Order: sequence, then structure tokens, then C-alpha cells
Amino acid sequence: MSVLKRFLQDTIIYGLATVLPRLMNFILVPLHTDTLGTVSYSENTTFYVYAAFFNVLLTYGMETAFFRFFSTHQEKNKVFSTALISLTTTTLIFFAAVWSFKGQIADLVGLDIMYFKYLIGVLVLDTLVVAPFAYLRASNRPVKFAAIKMVNIGVYVALNFFFLWAIPKFKWSFSFYDPTDLVQYIFVANLAASAATLLLLLPYFFRSKLSFDTTIFKKLLSYGWPIMAAGLAYVVNENLDKLLLKDMIDKDTMGAYAGCYKLAVFMTIFIQAFRLGAEPFFFNHAKEKNAKNTYALILKYFVIVGSFVLLFVVAYIHFFKELLVRNEAYWRVLEIVPVVLLANLCLGIYHNLAIWYKLTDKTRYGMYISILGAIITIVFNVLMIPKIGFMASAWATLAAYGSMMLISYVLGKKHYPVPYETTRVLVYLVLATVLSGISFYIIKENYLQNTALLLVFLGVVFFVERKELKRIIARK
Repeated sequence: MSVLKRFLQDTIIYGLATVLPRLMNFILVPLHTDTLGTVSYSENTTFYVYAAFFNVLLTYGMETAFFRFFSTHQEKNKVFSTALISLTTTTLIFFAAVWSFKGQIADLVGLDIMYFKYLIGVLVLDTLVVAPFAYLRASNRPVKFAAIKMVNIGVYVALNFFFLWAIPKFKWSFSFYDPTDLVQYIFVANLAASAATLLLLLPYFFRSKLSFDTTIFKKLLSYGWPIMAAGLAYVVNENLDKLLLKDMIDKDTMGAYAGCYKLAVFMTIFIQAFRLGAEPFFFNHAKEKNAKNTYALILKYFVIVGSFVLLFVVAYIHFFKELLVRNEAYWRVLEIVPVVLLANLCLGIYHNLAIWYKLTDKTRYGMYISILGAIITIVFNVLMIPKIGFMASAWATLAAYGSMMLISYVLGKKHYPVPYETTRVLVYLVLATVLSGISFYIIKENYLQNTALLLVFLGVVFFVERKELKRIIARK
């Protein structure tokens, strides 16, 4: 169990690096939704949709490729140096090219030119720190990783409050401040936070002699480009719905949808924390004799925790909406939340199952699966938004991620069979889904009865897993 305990320890620390910033962001959700109307919030959403798209292009799968070869290559510093030089060079080229045509590109993506300049700055700074952050994770330094992440979010949150709350409240006067365009200061805060992060990680650019190995680079690129394609498809799955809602309905609906989508952040936190700890662990543990049994055990407990998160958020959804999205103009799309939560849980399971194509160097399958998910997202949204409105986007997300999960499971059984406890996983997933439906559509705001549903789920888990839980607890 020492291996599992190490995995759990790292995941908890990475989780803190994810959860604490997200908790701070919880403070920002009501600040943003109170300060910005749904139309302005749609501008904020558009900015970060394109940030996600360009981020995938600029990193071109290099982060995952780095983990893959750093864990197996004898000259680890050479792998790090090659990845660092590659990402730095392509990022600087991107900056020069895009800045030269910033006006035309800003018009193409539908962003104000000033917003687009901020976007370029954030993208460049964030991409430059990808390799140093990956090195911290791969070399098992989660505490430093978490500390730098906390500085990043601290700067971001502090500046958000300064620009959006303190200046208006205390009526401070600054020549640069424009109270009619508050959304821009969210981007300014992001740019400052990214700059602070780069300064903290700057020593890693000089930590060893820089050396670019062409052979290693070709391996990294060959492994990474399908990851990039899959990442682009993921951006489509996660964000195209918002852009389509803006174009096919209006900005008001898009802003409300994006605001309520934030209520699914609890599931996003859990999945992101898991991935940060799991990805390097899976690669480093792959040669162990009991690796597949360990992966199966991790998936089962991932589903248990994820199912509980799904049910917990739905059970207290009315509390969370008043806590995080206090502007009632956003609540008209609240019914998307249970569907989006379940969709993101399916995505988390997919990430867990996806270890088969990463360990067997068949990353092109991840690309194919993600592209299929993107096709489902596009077709479902285009066909169904005119018929059922914004709910089409939520159901499209579930259809895409659910399909990806199932296909990955089927292909994984063929290429890298892992003894997953499929029946139990399905029982927990279905049970949480049914109880969530009862909570949202029947019980609604009766918190006592909703709490009883949570206890029912936990009771079932304890009854089924009691023997294994006792063994785990008894081991040292």
C-alpha cells in the first residue's frame, strides 16, 4: 500500500494546489456575476474559450510527452532541456507572428483589440512556464508546485478585488481606470498573475546546461501531436457550446449558461486534482508487477468519490447557487448543472481509462476518440439548440463525454486490459445518477431529505466495500 499512499499523498497536495485556488475563485464567481451582467460575462467567457484553444496549440502535447519520456530516459536533464527550448522557441515565434497581425486576428475571433492584446500576453507567459511546472511534477516536488500555484491565484484574486470591488466601493480615482469596461480588469489581473509565476519559475530556465537533442525532440513531438489534436477536440467539447449559444441564441443566454456552468466546478476540481497526481504516477508505476490491479483500484475509488461529489452538489444546489451565483438573472439555466456534473464525471472516468493508450504509446487513439467527441458536440448542438435551446448544450456535453468514456473502455480491454470492477463502478454511477435526479426534480430544496439520500449512497458504498476498506485501513 506504500505506492497507493504515495499516490494519495501527492494527489492531496496537488489537490490543495487546485482546490485552494478554486476556493478563492468561488469568491470571484459572485464578484464577477454581481459586477458583470450576463452580456459582459459572455465577453469574459469568450476570452477564456480562445485562451484554452491557443493554449493547446502552443503546448502541442509536450507536457504529457515530457512525462512519458522523463520517467524512462536515463538523461532526464536532456529531456527537460529539449522540451524547455522547444516550447520557448515556438512561443516566441507565436508572439512575433500573432502580434504582427493582432488587429486582423482580433476581428476574426470577435474580441476587442485591447482584450486580444491581453490574451496574447497571458498565453505567452503561461506557455513559458509549462516545462518548469512539468519538471516539478515529474520530479516529485508537489509542495513547491502548490506554493507557486498559490502565489499565482493570490495575485489574481487580490487584483480582481482591487479593480472590481475596492475601487468602486471606496470611490478611488485613477486616471487609467474605466468604470464602464470592468471586464478588462479580469484580464489585467490574469496577466499580472502569469507574470509573477514566470518570475518564480525563471531559475528553472538556467538550472542546467541547455542542450537540444534532436532525437529526443522527434520522440516528444511524435508522442505529443496526437495529444494536441485530442486537446483541441476537448476544447471544442468543453467550449464550443458557449460560442454557439451566443451565435444561435444571444449573448445573454451564453452569459447565464457560462455562469451556472461554474457550479460544476466542484467536479472539475476533483478531476483536475486527480489528473495532476495521477498522470506522473501512472507512468512511473507502469513497470510494477501489480500495476494493472492498482489502476483498477484507483478507478473504482475515483468513481465512488466522483459519484458522491455529483450527488452532494445536486443535493445542495440551491444553497450553492445563492452562495456563488447570486444574480438571479443567471438562474434561468440552473437545470444544466446536474447534466454537466454527470458529463464531467464521465470525462474524469475517461481520463482514468485513457492510461491504456498513453502507456502503449498509441496516443493517436486518444486523438480519434476526442475528435469523435467533438463531432458529437458540434452536430448535437447545431441540430438541437434550435429545438430545445440551451439544454441542448448540456446534453451534448454528456453525450460526447459519455461516448468517449465507453469507447475508451472497449478499446482499452483489447490493447491494455485492466481488471476493472466494472459492475461495481456501474452500480455506483447509476445509483448516484438516480439519487441526483430524485433530489433535483422531486425533493428540490428539502435539505433534510437530500442529506438522507447522501447517507443512503454512503451506506451502500460502505456495505459493498467494507471488507476492502478494513484491509486498506489495517495496512501500514
